[in-house]
Amino acid sequence: MQIKSIEGYTARCEAKGVERDVSLFMMQDEGLAVDDFIVVHVGYAIQKITAEEAQTAWEIYDQMLEAGV
Repeated sequence: MQIKSIEGYTARCEAKGVERDVSLFMMQDEGLAVDDFIVVHVGYAIQKITAEEAQTAWEIYDQMLEAGV
């Protein structure tokens, strides 16, 4: 997901038109900023990734959905 805004340890994030509030608590020392891309698991940011990695991940997810996996 891409970070759209940050307030304290909570980020408003977006991916494919879906917005969610995500906890940044587990990554509070990572220096996350608006427009960064993160991997989210059960509402928590768990890893910072590049825009290219995010694009590749979405392409793979789309292929999986098309294949019915």
